[in-house]
Amino acid sequence: MEMQISRLRGKTRIALAGSLALGLLAMAPHALAAETLRYVALVDGGKQAGQQVVTRGDDGTTKVDFIFKDNGRGPELKEEYTLAPDGTYKTYKVQGTSTFGAKIDESFSRDGDTVQWKSTSDNGKQPVQGTALYQPLGGSPASFSVAMNALSQRPDGKLPLIPSGTLTSRKVDQAQVQCGTQTRDVQLVAVTGVGLVPTFAWGTTGANPRLFAYIYPGFLQLIEDGCQAAANDLEARQKKAEGAALVDLAKRLGHPLAGTTLIRNARVFDSEKATLGAASDVLVKDGKIVSITPAAKKAAAADHVIDANGKVLLPGLFDMHGHVGRWDGGLNLAAGVTTVRDMGNDNATLQQMLVEIKDGTLMSPDVVPAGFIEGESKFSARNGFVVKNMDDVKKAVDWYAQHHYPQIKIYNSFPKDILKDTVAYAHSKGMRVSGHVPAFLRAQDVVDDGFDEIQHINQLMLNFFVDDKTDTRTLARFYLPADKTDGLDLDSKPVQDFIHTLANKQVVIDPTLATFEFLHQREGEMSPIVADVADHLPPDVQRGRRAAEMNIPDDATAAKYNRSYAKMVEFVGRAYKAGVPMVAGTDEMVGFTLQRELELYVQAGLTPAQALQVATWNGAKYSRTLAERGSIAPGKRSDLVLIDGDPTKNIADIRKVALVLKGETAYYPEEIHEALGIKPFAPAVRVAAGQ
Repeated sequence: MEMQISRLRGKTRIALAGSLALGLLAMAPHALAAETLRYVALVDGGKQAGQQVVTRGDDGTTKVDFIFKDNGRGPELKEEYTLAPDGTYKTYKVQGTSTFGAKIDESFSRDGDTVQWKSTSDNGKQPVQGTALYQPLGGSPASFSVAMNALSQRPDGKLPLIPSGTLTSRKVDQAQVQCGTQTRDVQLVAVTGVGLVPTFAWGTTGANPRLFAYIYPGFLQLIEDGCQAAANDLEARQKKAEGAALVDLAKRLGHPLAGTTLIRNARVFDSEKATLGAASDVLVKDGKIVSITPAAKKAAAADHVIDANGKVLLPGLFDMHGHVGRWDGGLNLAAGVTTVRDMGNDNATLQQMLVEIKDGTLMSPDVVPAGFIEGESKFSARNGFVVKNMDDVKKAVDWYAQHHYPQIKIYNSFPKDILKDTVAYAHSKGMRVSGHVPAFLRAQDVVDDGFDEIQHINQLMLNFFVDDKTDTRTLARFYLPADKTDGLDLDSKPVQDFIHTLANKQVVIDPTLATFEFLHQREGEMSPIVADVADHLPPDVQRGRRAAEMNIPDDATAAKYNRSYAKMVEFVGRAYKAGVPMVAGTDEMVGFTLQRELELYVQAGLTPAQALQVATWNGAKYSRTLAERGSIAPGKRSDLVLIDGDPTKNIADIRKVALVLKGETAYYPEEIHEALGIKPFAPAVRVAAGQ
């Protein structure tokens, strides 16, 4: 469920997988009489985007009706379960649709020491002794409370999970909240053991705890109905508690490099020319590159020495399409990503993160922000500014300019009648303009109106499938390209003319190809993003990545969607060869998605070195940071990535990150991955004391 919620935001936070991420009701059977509880889901600005009604009958059966809709998409679920005396599931079933319309049909049962389950993407049967909790794959937000209560009955504070894993939780804060005339005691717990980072949730206190509120800072507040007034205070307290945990993480995994550091015998990638040079020695000091000289037999004097032993040294990678969260830093840095362009966020949350990154208290890539501007509608994504007219637009653009945002991003419901004036106003402030193609327009229209960049391969392909009556704020923006690209002639005049226009006007494309592999992924198939590295990931993450998001009902549809996706990849390759500028972004699971994105560029016809150039030089150029990033040169930041392989020949070697320098701090991906429960990809090259 958290993956579904996060997809609505435009990102995937790697946290408590499946429906354990939320949760609304459950206590041990003996503790409850028949009752109905109602919860509301609030998104940016307090807009209600969903609800859940949880009814427990006299027979002990709990029924859940759940709906969540934001940005034109979201899950709809009906769930039913019974509990054993230890608070775990005895029976369980859920049916409905996922965020993007895939069918959800999952069931579980336990008979003595035998459990069995079946979903649309997996099934299993195994022996289990004693207490163990089934982890629903596609369920409603009811499982977290089940887990909370079952954990409260475990003397050791550990709860075995089915199919695998162990859940633990610890209390990190407590508060009193006002719900109307009633005062409630609640506690904040950090839950670990599922997913890659802790999940924080507010629970009730007492003998039978359950979830009171689940808060995704900056986006979602899920809280008991009648207690909405307490949500903002709880969010502030949660952010403070998470911040303390993140400071500790940064201290444990970051290794300061005071003074000078010499990287010996490294093959330096020239990102401007997309070539790999001879072995060199690179000297850095105080977060800056001082010199690059031919490799010497004897090391020069330095406070720290790194023996690269002939490995490839890259500039820090750029993820040019992120929606950064405070817990994303580990996966990003372990993948060699030292700069992320944030393409839409809660403004207050992002401002807080920027301060934390500057102060060194948050382990994170540096962030280049893009200002998010949306139009008012029932489909609106409500992060950033939501506008109705040019006065609203000017206030939004002025705020972003005053806060040093180099560009704005236009979204789906933006009023088309004021688009051209908006672009002109942003340009007058020296800002770039990019975004989705607003509803009832084509990509050609936004190019004509002055866009500097277009996000997502589906937004590009829709240019050939929509007219001024097509509302692309619905799931049509995904299903139309999946269904129709197969029949598109890439040699046709409309396609060639569009590519020529993009190249002639130097309109950048941010295709996020890897993200859109969900268009053809079927139930039970491993997500292509992690298919080649799945055995490195925790079992629960692997299981979650086998769940499809699109409704692909039969083999014929699957074959068509596969052919459509292949043409999307081909389109990107043709555009690149025609001179269309390109940047590499994710908008999905951070780190691994960028690595897969570069593989897809090679599949599209780029050389591995060209793909690396896109992720380094181009990233810096189009984020306007080329003066200090994007290449290995004296005077630039020492954002550097050491690869245990040669990604200029085999792009898959981009996963073998042995060491990352971000300014004055060294990170060992091996350490980060182990901390996240991931099997490392390469042994760390460690910093040694110098002469």
